[in-house]
Amino acid sequence: MGLRHYLFGLQKISSKQILKKDRILESCVQFYQNYVEKQMDYKIENYKPDYKIEILTVWEKSVLETHHFLSQKDFSEIKEMLNNFDFNTLNVFCLIQNCKVIGFIALQDLKIEMLFLDPEFIGKGLGKVMLNYATSNLHANFVDVNEQNINATNFYEKFGFETYERTEKDDLGKNYPLLRMKLKNKSDENNVS
Repeated sequence: MGLRHYLFGLQKISSKQILKKDRILESCVQFYQNYVEKQMDYKIENYKPDYKIEILTVWEKSVLETHHFLSQKDFSEIKEMLNNFDFNTLNVFCLIQNCKVIGFIALQDLKIEMLFLDPEFIGKGLGKVMLNYATSNLHANFVDVNEQNINATNFYEKFGFETYERTEKDDLGKNYPLLRMKLKNKSDENNVS
């Protein structure tokens, strides 16, 4: 059943009535979109040490939600490593909403090392916002993705990244294969070899 039928019932109506009801429906949709945009008010800021606890919280919540393949032992080891990690060694940007970190992206040179969102905000286009920021402003064009993280792989492929190498183990030597991906260059599509 379509939204129009749900809102207006299955009664027989004239085309004039349909147009009027369509305008009402469009107004409702526009109102909802404006409401969502206001609720999604955010900004991207440079990392500050004050954000570390929030970043670690976002990382933990996101990994627990999306990295089901990760063993509890490996999760605990990585969490401990990140607790002691100096995020100032990377180029880190935080997605802030209402003075709270809801996501972050970290780069080293042109490679995205981390991109995590609070699970409450996954699927709302904010990962794409951070990725656009990194590729447009910082010229990021590389990323490694856990092969088992199908959603992340699809996310990067949809954005234009393609796999150029696969490893059997991750960078820590753990049995989590990585897909090394590179952003497809638009000019590469036009060059015929």
